[in-house]
Amino acid sequence: MIRRLQHIFALSEKGAKDFVKAVIWSFFCNISLMLPVGVIMAVIQYLLYTLEAGKTPGKDAWIYVGAAIFVLAVLYILHYFQYASLYLATYKESASRRVSLAETLRRLPLSFFGNRDLSDLTATMIADCSSLDQMFSHYIPQLFASILSTLFIGIWMFAINWKMALAVFWVFPVAVLLTAGSRKLQDVCGTRNILAKRAVTDNIQECLETIRDIKACSRQEEYLRELDGRLVHAERCAIRSELATGVFVCSAQAFLRIGLATTVLTGAELLVSGEISFLYFIGFLFAAARLYDPLGTVLQNIAATFNAKLQINRMRAILEQPVQTGAKECRPKNYDIVFEHVKFAYRENEGVLDDVSFTAKQGEVTALVGPSGGGKSTACKLAARFWDIQGGKITLGGIDISRVDPEVLLKHYSFVFQDVVLFRDTILENIRLGRRGATDEEVYAAARAARCDEFVRELPEGYQTMVGENGSTLSGGERQRISIARALLKNAPVILLDEATASLDVENETAVQEAISRLVKNKTVLIIAHRMRTVTGADKIVVLSGGQVAEQGNPDALYEKGGFYSHMVKLQTESQNWTLEA
Repeated sequence: MIRRLQHIFALSEKGAKDFVKAVIWSFFCNISLMLPVGVIMAVIQYLLYTLEAGKTPGKDAWIYVGAAIFVLAVLYILHYFQYASLYLATYKESASRRVSLAETLRRLPLSFFGNRDLSDLTATMIADCSSLDQMFSHYIPQLFASILSTLFIGIWMFAINWKMALAVFWVFPVAVLLTAGSRKLQDVCGTRNILAKRAVTDNIQECLETIRDIKACSRQEEYLRELDGRLVHAERCAIRSELATGVFVCSAQAFLRIGLATTVLTGAELLVSGEISFLYFIGFLFAAARLYDPLGTVLQNIAATFNAKLQINRMRAILEQPVQTGAKECRPKNYDIVFEHVKFAYRENEGVLDDVSFTAKQGEVTALVGPSGGGKSTACKLAARFWDIQGGKITLGGIDISRVDPEVLLKHYSFVFQDVVLFRDTILENIRLGRRGATDEEVYAAARAARCDEFVRELPEGYQTMVGENGSTLSGGERQRISIARALLKNAPVILLDEATASLDVENETAVQEAISRLVKNKTVLIIAHRMRTVTGADKIVVLSGGQVAEQGNPDALYEKGGFYSHMVKLQTESQNWTLEA
């Protein structure tokens, strides 16, 4: 049963066990609501007896006062344990759910993120998790508990008087069918509501990422009109979703109240005919009044469960994704990277690499060149197992990287990408990201080697300067040098460079190239470049075109060969002589 609950509600094992406890305590709490009815009936019976005997209430009255106090104590204890099992346990499971999602995302290949919308993932991590917190603390356990307690109380009532019990309960199946019958409509409206909200989030995120281009092209008014339209649509979808739930639930809850009328009429008839006593008549009225509250909660919770199902399915779609796994140790005999007949595609029938084979040897610089879309960046990232290939094999020092845990594998790699990501922290900590636990002196040494020290010392707070969101307070060359300082600090045997100097000015490019020269000594280096002059000193050139190896070899030999590489060099030489004419 625990595993079944885990699968249905996307819970951890402990969360499923806590869920069962919450249902049990909620069940006892619902049953305990009948205890005051019992005390009231006993008091009425005592009063009727004393009145018939012509007596006044005496010392025996304290027994009922004590019973009332005892019932209050029982109610307090039961509700305390219900609170702990519902709310405290739910929010512990909430933390576990978020950690589980984060851990799953951490172990997924980058292909997953390429096929998913970022705002949709954010909504799952934040909005869906928050919604499920409310579902599991207020609705779903109470639903199961209310069903069980209603069945228990119903059996007890039918055992006492089936006619009165039928008068109380006949409305319940009709109300449940009325609520359950709206499930398809609620699913449709709920899905549209989620998609509409995601569209708004996408639009806002797009604006934040492209605000410079929107302003540059004077598209502010068009963007705001589009956003306003999406907001109106999202508002309408939210109203429809609430109506789809509210109309049926409120109608069903209102229908429940008809049961009070049938209880009164049936009880009056049975009372007149002498089939039940006045005391039992009053008892059934009190019981019905107390019972319809949890029954109304059942109806509300059924509707809430329908909505929760959509969010649970979205969450399960992430948690059940196949994660990258592998050996927890990787001890290659050397650091040669070998591609053997590698095939890869981001999507089915959209090949990016096809039968690619080459070797990047340790101690050499291997440059990947070719036209845009040829597969250079893809090959570089496949070498670090950012994605898993569909055919062939990639090895590091003779070890198949598909059999190594990605986090273990990446300990052997350092990266310098064209787009540098910096965190909102100090320069010191941004560099220390390269190797956790590095001393300040080791960070300073890496910074000096990467030519960072010369600009850091000029900042107001030096290495303690906050760099702003993604390094917004630094220039492109300064961010790039911090990235190289990270790689130097990590001192990994394999270096992957992806267009590390493509967007830099001449002065910064020279500084960064000097830093890279120190970084790549005695390492396995795989470099991607569009500027042919940046790879003329490489030991080996691999030309990728159309996802295949067009040619490979020494730069001089390839140039003399007069093939693809030679053609690219000549084209770039001609472009350097291009001038802008008035």
